[in-house]
Amino acid sequence: MRIGILTSGGDCPGINATIRGVCKTAINHYGMEVIGIHSGFQGLLTKDVESFTDKSLSGLLNQGGTMLGTSREKPFKKNGVMSDVNKPALIEQNVKELGLDCVVCIGGNGTQKTAAKLAAMGLNIVSVPKTIDNDIWGTDFSFGFDSAVSIATDAIDRLHSTASSHKRVMVIEVMGHKAGWIALYSGMAGGGDVILIPEIPYNIHNIGETILNRLKKGKPYSIVVVAEGIQTDGRKRAAEYIAQEIEYETGIETRETVLGYIQRGGSPTPFDRNLSTRMGGHATELIATEQFGRMITLKGDEISSAPLDEIAGKLKLVTEDNDLVVQGRRMGICFG
Repeated sequence: MRIGILTSGGDCPGINATIRGVCKTAINHYGMEVIGIHSGFQGLLTKDVESFTDKSLSGLLNQGGTMLGTSREKPFKKNGVMSDVNKPALIEQNVKELGLDCVVCIGGNGTQKTAAKLAAMGLNIVSVPKTIDNDIWGTDFSFGFDSAVSIATDAIDRLHSTASSHKRVMVIEVMGHKAGWIALYSGMAGGGDVILIPEIPYNIHNIGETILNRLKKGKPYSIVVVAEGIQTDGRKRAAEYIAQEIEYETGIETRETVLGYIQRGGSPTPFDRNLSTRMGGHATELIATEQFGRMITLKGDEISSAPLDEIAGKLKLVTEDNDLVVQGRRMGICFG
């Protein structure tokens, strides 16, 4: 059996560990031939590929980024590389010419949509969910999330000392356009006093009152964790907007920090390394048993899979009844 593997969309910690998990299982256990596809779906359009051996997979477990490279190429949209050709048809042709019995697609929500469409065309596809945002439907966690939360939590820990020293309010902005999982998990783990996420509306007066009440209790500084996708005036970044509004509401000196792409870089945490390895191995098992058109999932502690057509196009968002939100409110944390 000859399989291809690609990584698409944004990079995140754990992609290389997943590639390793897929390929080592395929080569060493099932005797499959593995072809690495460079630059995501762009590589399928241009046939930019390489053959993998067990030796070429050494040293990947702890490396960030992706050894295969990635791109934002969306073959079902008329943009990107080769915008004047029928890209889905060309991909189908190239898969046949490369002799691939299956293509493993590692990526986030956009990748899952593309993978589902390719599967609907009749191509043999298995996908693995990858995103620091943790917003892919059907899986409790996707690899990359734990690493991003660890980085964000470390940053919040460090801001406590400078906020305390200067008696300031510190606003830290983390990633999350539509889903606030990173802000919620890192905010709770880092002892945030206010946590703002896109899913829960906020009132700036409530935030100001929370900070002033802390001051009355002898707590002269506060930590505010915001997801980048919260509602603002549309002209400023989330952290800048909230910092200015808080200073206006309270009169307390307020500063902002934006973590940005730092959250996506560096080595994966041990949890993400193990999750990536397990998901990669299970993806190869699906191929060996010819269970195509499915995405690997984590439910509880069990690695399983679900049909791609049930997952594509859906987002997993934070809800008001989430345990961390409920417990945070009981502890006096302001969510808006």
